[in-house]
Amino acid sequence: MEVYLIRHGIAAERGTYADDEQRPLTKKGIARTTKVADSLLDRGLKLDLILTSPLVRAAQTAEILQQVGIAQKVETVIFLKPDGAISEWLTWLEQYQPQHPEAKIALVGHQPDLGNWAEILLWGTIQGQIIVKKAGVIGLKIPPIGTAIARSTLFLHTSPKWLIETVNR
Repeated sequence: MEVYLIRHGIAAERGTYADDEQRPLTKKGIARTTKVADSLLDRGLKLDLILTSPLVRAAQTAEILQQVGIAQKVETVIFLKPDGAISEWLTWLEQYQPQHPEAKIALVGHQPDLGNWAEILLWGTIQGQIIVKKAGVIGLKIPPIGTAIARSTLFLHTSPKWLIETVNR
């Protein structure tokens, strides 16, 4: 199974909304995220499912990915909110993966959580080394459930700048 960890695009500054969960993508964030989504699609990425944080900026990012045609199905899940528990996603994965072992899914969320989750999936522990830039992408090959989850394989870690600048080359 392939899992893509995608950070939300550029959002309004912290403190500009009374409720931080309502901060939307900026015009620049929408444009840049759309370019990233187009680049991923141009590279042949098609997802079976996108799971997204319920926060507005993440949901908008997932919607952009859906609108460009990367995936048809988007589901909102609580465990992708900031400080969400990877254990809740792993419980979800235990149900999903056996029925969809070759699936490609995306998790749209927040930093530092996505970087931390990548480290747990790769090394079994958080080391504070992986950073996902806004609209950045990490691709992981997840082993079958029942094997050590920390045996995941990193196959992609890219910034939005690289995706945008290298499209159609």
